[in-house]
Amino acid sequence: MARSITTLFLIESLDGKISTGDNDDRDTDKDFHRITGIKEGLEQYYDLEKKTDLHSLNSGRVMEKIGINERTSEPKKAEFSFVIIDNKPHLKETGVEYLAKWVKTLYLVTTNKNHPAFQLKDKYPNIEIIYYEEEVNLENLLNKLKSNYEVDKLTIQSGGTLNAEWVRRGLIDYVSIVIAPCLIGGSNTQSLIGGESLHSEEDLKKLKALRLIKCDVLKDSFIHVCYEVIQNTKVLV
Repeated sequence: MARSITTLFLIESLDGKISTGDNDDRDTDKDFHRITGIKEGLEQYYDLEKKTDLHSLNSGRVMEKIGINERTSEPKKAEFSFVIIDNKPHLKETGVEYLAKWVKTLYLVTTNKNHPAFQLKDKYPNIEIIYYEEEVNLENLLNKLKSNYEVDKLTIQSGGTLNAEWVRRGLIDYVSIVIAPCLIGGSNTQSLIGGESLHSEEDLKKLKALRLIKCDVLKDSFIHVCYEVIQNTKVLV
């Protein structure tokens, strides 16, 4: 079955970190603009972000981390749509309401029957809930987005653990990464691809080789690299 074509798009440090620390108080969006040598070229990342697909996927945890639940101002209506995977839930009613007012369509993906989005769906008809009883089937989700909602292309901006699930299942088609000129370090600091490490020779099949599409040197020592993911990795004996 056809599915949405996906691009993983994020900003990271040279050592592959997508956060500035190992807790929710540390975040690149919050911290990078405060650091000399990084803040000068940071706007280039946001300019590229504006040119990504009209549908973007993220997690409720990331939305919580950037303070969506606490936003009280009236947002300007956008032309893009969000797909948010949120089971806990991390989004409160205030966060769901803000997102519904902000984006064109809010696709809320959850296994939680008590998610606040259910109470707000009648008030905000642009909320589409995709419910799974046990766990979110990522491949099925991409199929549904394509067949039911005509989402042809999807930009993925989730955290390292969820990114690993997309990659391991062969569900990332392209990678578009902005590399910030810094080193962060920290074994517990989130990397672009997290999750469980590879262990055995058999696991090497889960490794994804990449084919370079372009590499642009930006201003202020930033770099933008784009790759196509080679899905059928072959391990030589």
